[in-house]
Amino acid sequence: MKEFNVGDTIRVLYKIVEGEKSRSQPFEGIVISKKGPGVSKTFTVRRIGADSIGIERIFPLHSPNIEDIKVLKHGKVRRAKLGYLRGRVGKEATKLSERTLKVSEIKRSERTREVRAKEEGAQQVSASS
Repeated sequence: MKEFNVGDTIRVLYKIVEGEKSRSQPFEGIVISKKGPGVSKTFTVRRIGADSIGIERIFPLHSPNIEDIKVLKHGKVRRAKLGYLRGRVGKEATKLSERTLKVSEIKRSERTREVRAKEEGAQQVSASS
């Protein structure tokens, strides 16, 4: 899973099963909140649909139906929850200033990814023993 924060614009590929067929449906929007501890953690994504109608969808972070999460833009926000976007219409609802990552932040996120990969590998080895 890619790391993302509130204010980021993401594309979630969600697996939908219809009868015996399955397909992945993309949902692209701004992350307006993250909440919950551990495995029950959820995040809410909001996008503007047809006729400027706001559509929100709550996804469980650790759902097996989430195939991929792609971060399209990093938003620069100063709030943990962006509920105020619900009152905005049209382009105003999607305007957030973009955050540029510093080299040190990129290196730090790469290191944390490497450490997590090592931890997961160690857990898998100990579980198989």
